[in-house]
Amino acid sequence: MKHIIVTGGSRGLGLGIVTHLLYQGYKVSCCSRTKTAAISSLELEHPDFKWFECNVGNAEQTTAFVNNACQWASDAPLWALINNAGIAKEGVLATFPNIDTDALLQVNLNGAIYFAREALRVFLRQNSGGRIINISSIIGSRGYTGLAAYSASKAGLDGLTRALARENGRRKITVNSIAPGYLDTEMSSLLSDSKREQIVRRTPLQRLGTVQDITPAISFLLSDGAAFITGQTLTIDGGITN
Repeated sequence: MKHIIVTGGSRGLGLGIVTHLLYQGYKVSCCSRTKTAAISSLELEHPDFKWFECNVGNAEQTTAFVNNACQWASDAPLWALINNAGIAKEGVLATFPNIDTDALLQVNLNGAIYFAREALRVFLRQNSGGRIINISSIIGSRGYTGLAAYSASKAGLDGLTRALARENGRRKITVNSIAPGYLDTEMSSLLSDSKREQIVRRTPLQRLGTVQDITPAISFLLSDGAAFITGQTLTIDGGITN
């Protein structure tokens, strides 16, 4: 059995990733600020699942969480980190508050850096390779009105992916990003009906994506078949960025 850490696994895409990995037979630990009813149910149903409270943007809490998670899963080596935690705040940059910019970058980018550092330390001690998958976004490469800070954080995440792939390839550690398009999750539920309809019209496959459109790609990047893939950003968006 292999152990996988998922950040931001309490709802939406993160919860879908956690559930998928459990049914794939992995031992999974995840963190979030608060425990949801869905997380409580998973803990009751799956003995190979553990939730921890953690502020992803806090370096000290990140270190404590990874140490505690690896201690809990001491019978299974850490195989992968999935940096999924993220927040989105909308507003044109000219009037965007500093407090929102700081919070967004701290979670989306700094948090991913903190977690990658801790996971890499574990991988290097184990000396058996490992996988890091960063959940990015098409907004990081395409941009979107009102999401300048969010776009910058996701572009930075893709840059982190490429740099870490070069740094750690000789240790058989692969680092890749997945860039979803617009998904039918809690985050997209904040969009107005007209915006959702516009996105669907612009998407060649004529629908929003789902969690189930993303999880097979994660399984692939975790598999032996992806051992020679690193430093890449895999876009899964129904063709909207073509």
